[in-house]
Amino acid sequence: MARVGVLLMNLGGPERIQDVGPFLYNLFADPEIIRLPAPALQKPLAWLISTLRSEKSQRAYLSIGGGSPLRRITEQQARELQSELRQRGIDATSYVAMRYWHPFTESAVADLKADGINQVVVLPLYPHFSISTSGSSFRELSRLRQSDLDFQQLTIRCIRSWYDNQGYVRSMAELIANKIQLCDLPKDAHVFFSAHGVPKSYVEEAGDPYQKEIERSTYLITEELEKILGFKNAFTLAYQSRVGPEEWLKPYTEEVIEKLGEAKISDLVVVPISFVSEHIETLEEMDIQYRDLAIKNGITNFRRVRALDTYPLFIKGLADLVIECLEGPEIGLDEAATLPKKIKLYPQEKWQWGWNNSSEVWNGRVAMIVFLSLVLELFIGQGPLHLIGLL
Repeated sequence: MARVGVLLMNLGGPERIQDVGPFLYNLFADPEIIRLPAPALQKPLAWLISTLRSEKSQRAYLSIGGGSPLRRITEQQARELQSELRQRGIDATSYVAMRYWHPFTESAVADLKADGINQVVVLPLYPHFSISTSGSSFRELSRLRQSDLDFQQLTIRCIRSWYDNQGYVRSMAELIANKIQLCDLPKDAHVFFSAHGVPKSYVEEAGDPYQKEIERSTYLITEELEKILGFKNAFTLAYQSRVGPEEWLKPYTEEVIEKLGEAKISDLVVVPISFVSEHIETLEEMDIQYRDLAIKNGITNFRRVRALDTYPLFIKGLADLVIECLEGPEIGLDEAATLPKKIKLYPQEKWQWGWNNSSEVWNGRVAMIVFLSLVLELFIGQGPLHLIGLL
């Protein structure tokens, strides 16, 4: 009889203030987060960025209690999912594999082998596939598999994305409806979907399906929401959490909030569409930064929809996904981890000065060249600055 291991993959997060620096280092050391023309510079750059950003990030985590709740919530989701599957007659055990903090993927793989699991279902806790989330986690799992003969013996089936899963769609719609019904004029409430952003080049140059899946997901949820409420609310989709000088998917969340304020929107129902657990981007970025921005721009009622966490219908939806994966056509790890095409480092073709989108990226390139020159000088004692006589 098959012993099924369900591997839940997520980002991870620092649980204590002293974990923030090492977590950031792991994050920025991943080339799917920051791409460099010279791979040897990845770790020095990650060290420098994590060092420079640690203090600001620590303040953010202190504002939500001193650490991320992501591990605790993900482990709760794993327990609830395991219980649901066993009630349906599936001999399943759930495991948690975090990409950038404990419990790391290596730890989950070791547990799978120790427990005698012979069939693995890989379930990323990202509803929408992106190179930098599910893709990075799949490739890390693939890397571990290549060097582990015992791990290679296990049958692996992968769920690539599940933004259209009925349990997910219905759960999101129910939680949004609950917030809308709290408004004085529910029909006038504006629904604001905010998704985690990705670099624009991932979509345009590499064929990342993330943007299309987010847009389709928004449509499905709003259709379900209309069925629940009996009326349709105006809605907007934007993207948050961009990092670095490169252009990311637009519109940006903070810019849209300002425009909604100008439009005299009073009731704003904010939806974390790409996040299934509470963490720093919902608890600090949304609940503190974006709430303050909304109030400054005249939005009097800022109502943020809670993350799914262990919402019962959502857990049932995850169980449906696992069963469908076991019974349906096999998607192996190699197929799940494959990138559509090679990514170019920068999409822009023209050099422009000034304050516009294209020049912002080119100005960022100049800054990166200077930065890399300083890194070379710092770590090897020689480099372009020596050559031109500046050091």
